[in-house]
Amino acid sequence: MSKLRIAITADTYPYASDVTNLVRAPFTARGLVDVIHELGALPLVLPDVPDADGSDYAELFDALVLPGGPDMDPTFFGEEPTWKIGTTNYLRDVFETEIFRAFRASGKPIFGICRGCQLINVLMGGTVYQDLPSQNPDAYIRHSQAAPGGYPTHHITVEKDSVIAHALGERAFVNSRHHQAIRDVAPGLRATAKAPDGVVECVESADSDQIVAVQWHPENMWQAHPEMRALFADFIARAEAFRQK
Repeated sequence: MSKLRIAITADTYPYASDVTNLVRAPFTARGLVDVIHELGALPLVLPDVPDADGSDYAELFDALVLPGGPDMDPTFFGEEPTWKIGTTNYLRDVFETEIFRAFRASGKPIFGICRGCQLINVLMGGTVYQDLPSQNPDAYIRHSQAAPGGYPTHHITVEKDSVIAHALGERAFVNSRHHQAIRDVAPGLRATAKAPDGVVECVESADSDQIVAVQWHPENMWQAHPEMRALFADFIARAEAFRQK
């Protein structure tokens, strides 16, 4: 049987460059590509394209990863941008909306990381803080760490009956590189991990194991933290199980 094909939506290089082919070049984290490859699947990076039909992608791939990146355009959750919002990429938002909806309808596994976690929540009817430090006075933990990006900096508490508990147990040590975060959890999702200050760190499908989305960056941790590799291994296993149906 052929290897599992894992779709990864791309970020877009946002800076001016004298290198022509870097202008708006699609890219993703090397650690994300490497862990999927190490686990025996084929990682394929998807640049945003106009007028995409998500069903074309959902038919071609076995599972979807929505990785980190810029802030989501707040008009997607009914708000106008505040002074504290960061860089946004409307074209990526539109593309990932189409891709997510098609994969969700297909039933195939979806794994969200950081921005991907927030995007999934918004697209299912939830909201996010445009800027966590200024909009949530109870968020006392530094969620945008000064330490190197792959280092864990705060703990999370995990629901024991969650999907991620299989890999992480009921307590985990994670990295943290975000200033946006889930505010209202969407219908159809449940929060399965939180930071000590109450910030949502993971959401999962309420009635299945299709969707798992984390607020931290396991793609930068798995090399030194086996439990983060196990998180990806569980995702690949769910993709294999779905293929066998």
